[in-house]
Amino acid sequence: MMADENKNEETVTAETETAVTTEQPAVADAPSEASDNQSAAQGDEGQPRQGRGRGGNREGGRGRGRGRRDDRRQREEEDDGIIEKLVHINRVSKTVKGGKRFGFAALVVVGDGQGRVGFGKGKAREVPEAISKATAAARKKMIRVALKEGRTLHHDGKGHFGAGKVTVRTAPPGTGIIAGGPMRAVFESLGVADVVTKSVGTSNPYNMIRATFDALQDQTSPKSVAQRRGKKVADLLGRGGASAAEAEADAAAIAE
Repeated sequence: MMADENKNEETVTAETETAVTTEQPAVADAPSEASDNQSAAQGDEGQPRQGRGRGGNREGGRGRGRGRRDDRRQREEEDDGIIEKLVHINRVSKTVKGGKRFGFAALVVVGDGQGRVGFGKGKAREVPEAISKATAAARKKMIRVALKEGRTLHHDGKGHFGAGKVTVRTAPPGTGIIAGGPMRAVFESLGVADVVTKSVGTSNPYNMIRATFDALQDQTSPKSVAQRRGKKVADLLGRGGASAAEAEADAAAIAE
C-alpha cells in the first residue's frame, strides 16, 4: 500500500511539472504578440496612426500657441516699462429669451513712472478682453505732466468733471501719496512720490479720474513759463525775495 501511494504522488508531481513546462512558452510568446499588434497599429513609415481624436490634438496645439503669444505679449509689456493698474470693473447684464447676457467694463490707468500717464476704458463679454481694450485705449491717450524734482507737483491745482471736484497740492519729501481710490492709481503710475489730494462731490471712479486729469493738465513748470514769456528761470524764481545765487541753484534743480 505504501508503495502504491508513493507511485501516485510521483505521478502527480510529474504531471504538475509537465503542466508548468508547457505553460512557460505561452508566457514567453506574449511580448511577441504585443509587438505584432503594435507594428500593425503603425503605418508604412513606422509612425503611429492618428485616430479620430483630432479635435483633442488640435485644441492642445492651439492652447500651446496661445500660451506662446501671451508670453510674448508679457515680455513686450515688461520691456517698454509701462505701469498698468486696473481701477474698476463694472458688470452689467441684459435679460434675453434664453437667460442673461453679461458684459464687463474695465477702467485702466497706465504710466511710465516718469511723468507720463493716461487712462482708458473698454467693454467686452469677457474680463480679460475688456482689460486689454482699456489698456490699449489708455496707451493712446497718455499725457505729459511736469514734475518737480521728479517726485511731486510744481504747484497746487484744482480740477472738476461733472459732480466730481478734486484738489491736488505739492508736498515736501517724505509725505508720500495721500490719496484714495482711483486717484492713488493715477499718481503711482505717474511717478509722483509726494502729493496731498482731496476729492469732493462724487465717488464715481470715472468722474474722479477725469477730474484728476483736468487738474494735472493745468500743471506748468517754471521752465515752460520762462520760455513762454521769453525770460530766464532764475528771473522768475528770484522774484520771491531770494538772492541771485539761490535762484540760479533752484533753476538748475528744476527738472521736467
